[in-house]
Amino acid sequence: MKDFTSGPVGRQIILFSLPIILGNFVMQLYQIVDSAVVGRYLGKEALAAVGASMPVIFAVVALVIGVGSGASVVISQYFGAKQYDKVRLTSDTLHIFLVGAGVVIALVGLCFSEEIFRLIALPESLIPLASVYLRIYLGGVFLLFGFNTVAAILRGVGDSKTPLYFLLMSAVLNVGLDLLFILVFGWGVAGAAWATVIAQGTAYFAAIWYINAGKSIFHIDLLKLRFDRKIFRQCINYGLPTGVQQSFVAFGMVALMGIVNGWGTDVIAGYSAAIRVDNLAVIPSMNFAMALTSFTGQNVGAGRMDRVHRGLKMTLLYSSLTCMAITAVIVLFGPDILRIFTTDPDVIRVGAEYLVIVSLFYLIFSAMFVINGMLRGAGAVIFPMFSTLLSLWAVRIPAAMWLSRLIGERGIWWSVPVGWSVGLTIAYGYYRSGKWENHSIFAKNKKKQASES
Repeated sequence: MKDFTSGPVGRQIILFSLPIILGNFVMQLYQIVDSAVVGRYLGKEALAAVGASMPVIFAVVALVIGVGSGASVVISQYFGAKQYDKVRLTSDTLHIFLVGAGVVIALVGLCFSEEIFRLIALPESLIPLASVYLRIYLGGVFLLFGFNTVAAILRGVGDSKTPLYFLLMSAVLNVGLDLLFILVFGWGVAGAAWATVIAQGTAYFAAIWYINAGKSIFHIDLLKLRFDRKIFRQCINYGLPTGVQQSFVAFGMVALMGIVNGWGTDVIAGYSAAIRVDNLAVIPSMNFAMALTSFTGQNVGAGRMDRVHRGLKMTLLYSSLTCMAITAVIVLFGPDILRIFTTDPDVIRVGAEYLVIVSLFYLIFSAMFVINGMLRGAGAVIFPMFSTLLSLWAVRIPAAMWLSRLIGERGIWWSVPVGWSVGLTIAYGYYRSGKWENHSIFAKNKKKQASES
């Protein structure tokens, strides 16, 4: 566990960010292996079916994971204020909520998979494959929630290394099971889904065992968890806006997938492969922002606003330099990277087109995400939700519909940087206003005490 309220700012952010970046890189990498094995050995139809499932999965789980991110903010602020009993109680409360929600979502998803794909106009020939993958994945989604619970708790107290170790273990297991289930057992897309579920479950229970075996300020006993309503309300207050934001982003991705679906299997498969690469490319920006959220939360809890501002500047610098390097790699080697998934020239052409257009604007995405990460850590979670919803639903989706009619599928790709630009403008304007400084747990408590007196 790390105390971010003193010490060199830049070094702390880098050292805390790297394990998170590596962990999520590993997670995306084994999802890429899923797609690569499916695309290479089962064909572009299977690749398109699995790719079409991803936005739906994200839409189903986004709200719950968003609430979990809010709990991470609560944990980091209590940890910064040295209130360790509240850290333990928040850990228990979050665990009960996320694992329970995972079971409910699994049941709902299992009943309506085919209807969901028909709603987003997935070609009828792809629905059986996509439904098989989705049902199995959602059947084990409570295991994913459980692991994300442990990871969120650890990040809140400054430990980003432990989740990395278990993600590495999960990745190796997932790759091995992919090859076993698809190439040896011949289970098709069901094998890819089962490999992911088993790997996630193994990582979850191994992480619990590790925490309970070590010396920690909290202990996870699944049979003796305590639920605190006040802390849950705090988690909801900070997490629900982020969860709503993530849900609307996810449904936005589903809406965009619906637009993509109208262009046929080659475009669906190309987009699905490119999105895997795109998700990998934006990991550093997203995880620098995640690290800054924990850093900001602890320093807000300790009243160190000077460190919050320095942390933002350093994170923007690191994230921007990383983005420029990633853009150069994608522009130069995009088609070669896509050949990991398929040898079909039409699919590669579509995917490369997407990657070149979008990667040129990663700097804008990076700045938007980092500023929003700082705002969340300070407790100002409503405004990032508002700016994200506006940039996505009022700008990006309408732009995708209009531009795709004007210049074909390329218009969908160009809508991405248009939305990012609007989101960055709004986020930066709110940061400059300084209003976000009054949204922490402790600022709200002081305001409440003042009004009562």
